[in-house]
Amino acid sequence: VAIPKYIDYAANAKASACKGILGGVRSAIANFYANSAVSGTPVFPTLLQLQTVGTVVTEAVPANPYLTGATAATIAAATWAATPPVSGTNGWNYDATAGRFWANSNSVSENLY
Repeated sequence: VAIPKYIDYAANAKASACKGILGGVRSAIANFYANSAVSGTPVFPTLLQLQTVGTVVTEAVPANPYLTGATAATIAAATWAATPPVSGTNGWNYDATAGRFWANSNSVSENLY
């Protein structure tokens, strides 16, 4: 009885962490866009700007909780399709043309958050 409950807690913790990271980064991207619009030219941050601490986000983007290893915190350029594409081993994908940021894994469909 204890093992299945633990597994549920672990899965819920990963999902919550992923949703929290996605929400924080997406909020930072929206703020960047809004600030640039006020300045006269609305643009989403580039991948380099998103990766540069202090430009869009105040701290480095945490690792994708569904992945392990050095690439779990990596953000890669990608293009959003009808559904979020999952490719490579990096932890996150970012479409700078539309400001879309999503998880790069397909465990329990967390990339749809």
